[in-house]
Formats: sequence, structure tokens, C-alpha cells
Amino acid sequence: MKLALAALCATLAVWAAPVLAGLTEDRAALNQLQSEDLRLQSVGWRLATANARFCADARPAIGLLLQDIANYADPARMRAAAGISGEIAVEAVVPDSPAARVGLAPNDMIVAIDGTPTAALPAAEPGDWRRLKGLHDAIDAALARDGAVGIAWRGADGVAHNEAIEGVPACPSRFELLDSGGKAAADGNRVVVGRKFAGFGYAEDELAAALAHELAHNLLHHQAWLSRVGRRSGNVRLSEHEADRLMPWLLANAGYDPAAAERFFTRWGPRHDLAILRASSHEGWKKRAAAVAAELPLVRAAIADTGAADWATRFRRDTAR
Repeated sequence: MKLALAALCATLAVWAAPVLAGLTEDRAALNQLQSEDLRLQSVGWRLATANARFCADARPAIGLLLQDIANYADPARMRAAAGISGEIAVEAVVPDSPAARVGLAPNDMIVAIDGTPTAALPAAEPGDWRRLKGLHDAIDAALARDGAVGIAWRGADGVAHNEAIEGVPACPSRFELLDSGGKAAADGNRVVVGRKFAGFGYAEDELAAALAHELAHNLLHHQAWLSRVGRRSGNVRLSEHEADRLMPWLLANAGYDPAAAERFFTRWGPRHDLAILRASSHEGWKKRAAAVAAELPLVRAAIADTGAADWATRFRRDTAR
């Protein structure tokens, strides 16, 4: 009996070793993704909240990014890596945001949002992000309606929580990390950035400059303007020029060095100009850096006069409304 038990234990030990190694690797991969998401969310949050007073359509936000375990190719493995039994969990929480102040943390399991249990949600297939988008939409809708959203969750210690989280004003743009690709883009509502984007290797203020450019497209409603006037290369180039010039204004309000916008183009341009920036719809990086540099005295003058870079009243528009 003892020999049989010893043999069984030895067999289990051999089987468990690769399983544990896989779990360790999955947790490391999840932690890395969450770290990257947190960096993007933190810089985006800083830009969006600091410029809220100048956004005519600012709305409440809480600094919370969710994850849907069903989106992964192997949900069971990722549930184990996150240490949860459900499918909806916290991906990232911006430090000192309303979500952080109530104690939400990565991998906390979300039980309900605005009174709707997550267990009652329709099923989602791997790679289908519609359910996750719907959850963020529900949070935004509750915040727009009530100024707060009810979130019920279970922490890593198993303790249940239920809080009405009040939002703070933010310019309305979501920041999303894509698993593939190396570009940054804006679609009118979101700023989306590929994990291979070179700006992630830059200093934070230069990364913030790149995100400020994309955020500027959304704040200036360039997608709507281009839909109205047509997406001819000259019109796209005009919108790009305008977004470039708004970069230092957004940076200054967020406490970043506004000159980081010029430094971004100086660093980015020599390597990426021909591949991305320089096209019939984009000026060369030297002209873009010069346009930003010309804006810096205007930003500093606005701050000297009013204490803030008030782009809502002082920024000169290139595109017609």
C-alpha cells in the first residue's frame, strides 16, 4: 500500500510540475499586460481629467478598466491566472482615481455593475469584445445619469464589496491597448495604441505627447469634420496639423512639460517619418516639430495670464466647424 501510494505521489508530482510552470507563466503574462494597460490608462487619465474644464462635453469617469476572461483563447487558464471563478474582473485601476479610492484592484472579480449581475450576462466568444464594451458603456451611462455607478466586487481575500463610486470630470475618450500592432490612432471616441508602439519606450512626458496628439483628434471632433468635408489628403493634413498644435496645450494642463511634444517628433521622426508620418496627408517630422515649437509661447502666455493653458478660448483652429 505504501509503495502504491508513493508511486501515485511521484506520478502526481511529475504531472503537477508543468501545470504549475504554466500557471506561473500565465500569471507573468497577465501581470505584464496589466502593467502596460496601467501605464496607458494612467497617462490617458491624467490628460483627460486635467483638461476636463476646457472640454464642453466633459463627463464623469472613475479610472477603472475591466477585463473579460472570455476574450482569451483559453479562458480557464486565464481565470486560474487571475485567481477568480467568474469572467469579469478588474484589469487596471488608475492610482488616486475614484475606483482606486474605494479599494478596487487588479484581478478583483466584478459581481455586478449598476445593479446588473455579471453572472447573468450573455456568453461571449474568444476575441469578441462586444460584451466588454457593453460593460464600459453601462458604467459610462450610469455615471452620465447619476454622477456615480454602483460596482459590486469580490477582492483577492474573498471579501465582498459594494460601492456607489462617484465620478470626476474627464474629457470623453477611452484609452485602449491593442494586443498587436505598433500604431496609435483615434476614432472620435477612443485612443487605441498597439503594444508595440515605439512611444512606450520613451520618457513618460513624450509618451503623453503622442497620446495627446490622438486625444486632440477626438477633442477637436476631427472624425466628424472629415466626414462632413471629405477625407481628401489636404483635409486630413489640416486635421493632423491642428492636432499637433494642440499637443502642448493638453500636456501643460496635465502637468507635463509642453515642450515634450516637440521632443516627441524629434525622437520619433528620424526613424518613423517615411513609414508613418510622411505621406500626402502628413507633413514631415521637422515641420511638425516646428509647428509645435511655434505654439509653445502661446501656451506659456495663456498660463501666465490665467494660470492654465485655456485652449477652449485661446487656441486657434485650423479646421472649420
